[in-house]
Amino acid sequence: MNVLIVLTSHDQLGDTGHKTGFWLEEFASPYYSLLDAGAILTLASPLGGQPPLDPKSSEPGFLTDATHRFDDDPAAKMALANTAKLSTMQVEKFDAVFYPGGHGPLWDLHNDPDSIALIESFIAAGKPVATVCHAPAVLLKAKDANGDPLVMGKNVTGFSNSEEAAVELTDVVPYLLEDELAAMGGLYQKTEDWNPLAVVDGFIITGQNPGSSTAVAEALLKAINPS
Repeated sequence: MNVLIVLTSHDQLGDTGHKTGFWLEEFASPYYSLLDAGAILTLASPLGGQPPLDPKSSEPGFLTDATHRFDDDPAAKMALANTAKLSTMQVEKFDAVFYPGGHGPLWDLHNDPDSIALIESFIAAGKPVATVCHAPAVLLKAKDANGDPLVMGKNVTGFSNSEEAAVELTDVVPYLLEDELAAMGGLYQKTEDWNPLAVVDGFIITGQNPGSSTAVAEALLKAINPS
């Protein structure tokens, strides 16, 4: 079982002067869920090398058992520091792909042609694509075999408008993910703010927020091994 994990390379939170990137829990929890299930993991990002970590995700209130495990795991830190360039990844080498969130993907992976082509190829090959929190943004410009938006008519979720308002970034982000998923024809679903929700529709797996990371990873494992 070979799983590709694609992380953002974007580190600027709009014009605020603050840093962003990927959210630690959304990487660490699925990383260990997949690893403990026997997956061989490959990490990639648009620029390769060390992807930027959203500094807020390392604050005490956001730490979990998985993030603590990562902090004590030299091998995982080494893998993260040396991500491959996304442009070199080949779909036939993997059984699935997972995108952690954080605000970074709203800017770079949303528009990245390599990422878009990769997602379209995974879906065309009948392989699952899993995303969590802000990472469903990577689906917005992908198309299906008919040339329609990939999320059109699909049950999907992602960071909600009310959650974006709660973190006071509604006017900072380039777009609101909930609105954009709906605008592309997605059948957007959500639960109460900060509660876990994973939505599976065919080969598309999405999670609403950081707390949904483990549920998304479990859904991805089930999609890879249905039995």
